[in-house]
Amino acid sequence: MKKARAAKPSHDLRPVYDLSELGPGVRGKYYRQAVSGSNLILIGPQLARVFPDSDSVNRALRLLVKTAEASVAPRHPRTLSDAGRRKYRKRSRSAQ
Repeated sequence: MKKARAAKPSHDLRPVYDLSELGPGVRGKYYRQAVSGSNLILIGPQLARVFPDSDSVNRALRLLVKTAEASVAPRHPRTLSDAGRRKYRKRSRSAQ
């Protein structure tokens, strides 16, 4: 015995809906809000198991930034001491 087939769903709207009341659609109406409010970054499945939520990811990244900043020597312009300036002058004069 064959099963009865279910009726195909109709993709037409019911006559009770009046689409003229909706007005014209605006493309990209909320685009700027969506882009400005999110910064979505995907992490791999192995990392997702280690970091269960965004707070733990943020804590780890902040610690990484602090560690990197601490390991880099501060960049100060090199200045020669008085003795170093004298040596530099003697070398440059003898080269001429």
